[in-house]
Amino acid sequence: MWSYDFVHHHTGDDRAFRTLNILDEHSWESLAIRVKQQLNSTDVINALTDLFILRGGDPYIRSDNGPEIIAEAVKDWIKAAGAKTAYIKPGSPWENGYCESFNGRMYDERLNGQIFYSLREAQVIIE
Repeated sequence: MWSYDFVHHHTGDDRAFRTLNILDEHSWESLAIRVKQQLNSTDVINALTDLFILRGGDPYIRSDNGPEIIAEAVKDWIKAAGAKTAYIKPGSPWENGYCESFNGRMYDERLNGQIFYSLREAQVIIE
């Protein structure tokens, strides 16, 4: 099962950015991280498409219920790719524990204490 989630952070001049983190729950491997000022359903589809091409698909993809995740385009793409969604219950982040744990470690090891002077610097360092 793969799982994915978003992390919010900011550059040194307080410009917001987000990361899309996609993980393999079996191997605990970070499959992909995308960093942009705004990430939407198209970015989710593009990241998943890249992974399906490189690694083949996985039968289940776990996520929360954020608007860019439950968008019809994402649901349709996942179904067309032959995978199934495993949405967690709203307000239950512990049901996506792998991603939540990864996100916490990402803050501790990469984001906290690091000042990113530009979005490009954040992309290079984080991705």
